[in-house]
Amino acid sequence: MDLAKFNKLRARSFNDQKSLLKKIAKGQTVLCSKCNQAIALNVAVKEGEKAYAKCQKGCTYIELDVA
Repeated sequence: MDLAKFNKLRARSFNDQKSLLKKIAKGQTVLCSKCNQAIALNVAVKEGEKAYAKCQKGCTYIELDVA
C-alpha cells in the first residue's frame, strides 16, 4: 500500500470520527452506519474508566482519551 494513500485514509477516518463526536456532544442524534442504532456518548466518571461513544450493538466504538 502506498504510504501517502494510507495517511490520507487515516486522516479522513480521524476527521469523520471527530465530526461524529462533535454532533453527539451537541445533542444531535447520530446513527451507526452499519446497524442504524443511535450512538451514545459515555463520559468517564471515575478514574481509570474510559470515555467512549458506541451504538447498542457495538459496531461503532470510539474510545476517547480524556485528560
